[in-house]
Amino acid sequence: MLLKVLVPIDNSANALRAVRHAMAEYQRDHELELHLLNVQPTLSRHVARYLSRHDRSAWHHAQAEAAMTDAKALLDRAGVPYQTHWMVGDRAHAICQTAKHLRAHHIVMGTARKNSITRMLEDSVTHRVLEDTPVPVEVVAGEAVSRLERWGVPVGALSVATGLIWLAVD
Repeated sequence: MLLKVLVPIDNSANALRAVRHAMAEYQRDHELELHLLNVQPTLSRHVARYLSRHDRSAWHHAQAEAAMTDAKALLDRAGVPYQTHWMVGDRAHAICQTAKHLRAHHIVMGTARKNSITRMLEDSVTHRVLEDTPVPVEVVAGEAVSRLERWGVPVGALSVATGLIWLAVD
């Protein structure tokens, strides 16, 4: 029986790290079936009302294919079989639903290295998948976030909190 491994893909180096990790798993155990998933955000209703359902679907499909190009090339060069899937909607929800639908054995996700304050303040897809998924998740740590994200997010949040406290005191 083949164990299904779901690998969410976007256009990031961290997602490719997850693909490489899944490839290494496959090299050790050919009883794995890799499934790549790209989730496209929904178009705003202001944009969507000018496009037919078919045009929206074709655009989302083209964007998903473009996002998976590098991952598919890696797998093709290594001779690793895979299937591709794409969805439109909330990324974390779509990943969990696809894992459930495919009856995936586990999910392999790439994520950026972040400090604890940034992780606490932001609503990351990885965190939401870890909370909601019905299957185990392997998180492959990737590159560190930029200095702006590392320090800008906490400083920005601290500034907002200070402003709110200042207003409350007045």
